[in-house]
Amino acid sequence: MPLTREFKETVVELARDREFRVQLLREAVESYLMEADVATGNLLIRDYLNATQSFDEVAVDLKLQVSSLRRMLSEQGNARSRNMFGVIHACLKREGLDSLQALLAA
Repeated sequence: MPLTREFKETVVELARDREFRVQLLREAVESYLMEADVATGNLLIRDYLNATQSFDEVAVDLKLQVSSLRRMLSEQGNARSRNMFGVIHACLKREGLDSLQALLAA
């Protein structure tokens, strides 16, 4: 089921708060590492990038096409570890977090 416009607007509005953005990233990383739930992790990172309107910027940083990045972060996405770690690193950098430890402590 596609997301409603209200939901998307709500996420964008909430993403103005740094704490919300950091928690989105934290949930994504925990989904990947602690629960081995790649699909949920992908969708959370995708929500973060959509809410912060940073798909283009991260794609440029990783030397990827935006469409490739979107596919990679789909529910069925199967990113190479190099690309996935690059996405996580880019998101952490955007939030001024210098390590995974800083993210988990936030």
